Amino acid sequence: MGRRFGWLWGAYAVSTFGTWLGFNAFTLIAIFVLEVGPAAVSALAAAGLAVGAVVAVPLGPWVDLRRKRPVMIAMDGTRFAAMMSVPVAYAAGVLSYVQLVVVAVVVAAADITFQAAAGAYLKSLVRPEDLVVANGRFESTMWTATAVGPPIGGVAMGMFGPVTMVAVDAVSYLLSAAGIRAIGGTEPRPAPPEQPRLRLRDLLDGWRCILAHRTLRPLLVNTALVNGLIMAGAPLLAVLMLGELGFTPWHYGVAFAVPCLGGLVGSRLARRCVNRYGRLRVLRVAGVLRACWPVGLAFVHEGTSGLVLVIGVELGLIVCASAYNTVLAAHRLDEIPAGQVARALSAWSVTTKLTIAATTAVWGLVAAATGPRAALAAAGVLLLATPLLLPRAHVTEPAPAA
Repeated sequence: MGRRFGWLWGAYAVSTFGTWLGFNAFTLIAIFVLEVGPAAVSALAAAGLAVGAVVAVPLGPWVDLRRKRPVMIAMDGTRFAAMMSVPVAYAAGVLSYVQLVVVAVVVAAADITFQAAAGAYLKSLVRPEDLVVANGRFESTMWTATAVGPPIGGVAMGMFGPVTMVAVDAVSYLLSAAGIRAIGGTEPRPAPPEQPRLRLRDLLDGWRCILAHRTLRPLLVNTALVNGLIMAGAPLLAVLMLGELGFTPWHYGVAFAVPCLGGLVGSRLARRCVNRYGRLRVLRVAGVLRACWPVGLAFVHEGTSGLVLVIGVELGLIVCASAYNTVLAAHRLDEIPAGQVARALSAWSVTTKLTIAATTAVWGLVAAATGPRAALAAAGVLLLATPLLLPRAHVTEPAPAA
């Protein structure tokens, strides 16, 4: 798809690998460097996700009024500066828990803003018929980084410490900014708004765009709920495997690293399935299939067979989820009007992140009352009902390519 897309893809790959190499670095810093308790560690993760999403709300409409590449470079610079402040403060002996929370919020807001600008820029960079392929490459890159990043990062953290890996993550954003700058070319300035200043109602334009659309509305509700229930079960499964069932951290890492390779399979299958069956049919089938797997995690047990069960469930889930995510990303970009892409994508990210934060908090309470296995079972059963929220089969779309 050309040199310019290659630079964009390369920038995404660098920052994504950096993020996964530094996966859980903040948690380890909070536990081993700052010596805070479990409640503070959970609050750090929740605050970064929820507060960062709220902070990003006004940035979506703001991005739509500006050229996208400068915004992407600015967000990479913001993430670099925020992340690099951690090793600098550590070296100076002034690193604090409050600083970690502030950095987590800033990075979360910059992530959402960057993704919104990148989606709008991608739509202008590639042809509509190439959107599935382009998003498939991003999806496969993400799952590859997820598979290899945490194991390598874990070894590196053991050798050099988590603060060093935060610095590595920070540098990856600087390299991403350099790659985006190298794309070159010209980008037209968006048309000036009718109102010179953003109004309060402008903050809701992204949600209005999505909720008024006959397929994007149910897809947003479905995606937010499914992601929330899946992510809410992740810490509970960790507690169950590493506590009651006696698996080692190495076993736990393998159980989640190996299935990530299924993301390569799902993202590669997406284009072929869309060309044969159409986007909405693929979204419905993949959406149904991904909801069927997580309930199996409630049956995890000790020993090798229990580990194989987790790997099998996660593999099936990731294959279906990666195909769904690839087609969903292309469908959103194709359906959202050009002048509203950034604000709509920002609204989408804010909704899903807030849902994940809220669902994770609620399921923590459920697990405290019933135990992690019962909470995992409840999440899995609820997921079985989520396909009812997908677009109905009678919704029409253009015929798939021959």
